[in-house]
Amino acid sequence: MTTSEIHEKLKAEFGDAVGPLSEPKVDPYAVVRGDRIVEVCRWLKGTPGVELDLCEDLTGVDWPKRDVIEVVYHLYSYRHRHGIVLKVETPRANPSVPTVEGVWKAANWLEREVYDLLGVQFTGHPDLRRVMLPDDWVGHPLRKDYQEAGGFHGIPNLRENPLVELRRLDEVRIAEEARRNPPPPPPPPAAAAPTPAPPAGAPPAPPAGAPPAPSTPPAAPKA
Repeated sequence: MTTSEIHEKLKAEFGDAVGPLSEPKVDPYAVVRGDRIVEVCRWLKGTPGVELDLCEDLTGVDWPKRDVIEVVYHLYSYRHRHGIVLKVETPRANPSVPTVEGVWKAANWLEREVYDLLGVQFTGHPDLRRVMLPDDWVGHPLRKDYQEAGGFHGIPNLRENPLVELRRLDEVRIAEEARRNPPPPPPPPAAAAPTPAPPAGAPPAPPAGAPPAPSTPPAAPKA
């Protein structure tokens, strides 16, 4: 069954409680009234030929400009290999949607995550509490207007650039290798060769720095 066919059956069963199907992009969806979402989900799971037995995902999206939070349900049938996406819109000031945990047990922790990160209250949930952040965390980090508080119980929320830390570790490693394997000492300078003695009868060598002796012109030939 196609998504359009599932949507047509929903419209025939619930009328105006189910909105039109969106443009067929990646996942076309339909908006459902919040007060009918449990009834719609039970029908989708239990109706022969539809039987969406899996709550594949349940998440939320914050839309400050529209002043709503969307709760998004990705539903799928293993038996029939078809599915649909539903959305419920709830006001940001007091977001509240009935729980579907009684329809799919998998929704339990998924709804807790949406509550934790977006602040949506799921009425009727048997154990609605934070699932990712500590119980005393202030605020909901996936809200678009969420402001960092600068840390939590003395734990800073700033982290060093990992590339800086990797460079520091490289420098430590190179220094340790140099300490364990120092380079060999340089070879000693070569000894200077001794100056050979002048032959017998040769004039002594001029002292260092003395100007060179003038050369004697050759004797003129005899007539």
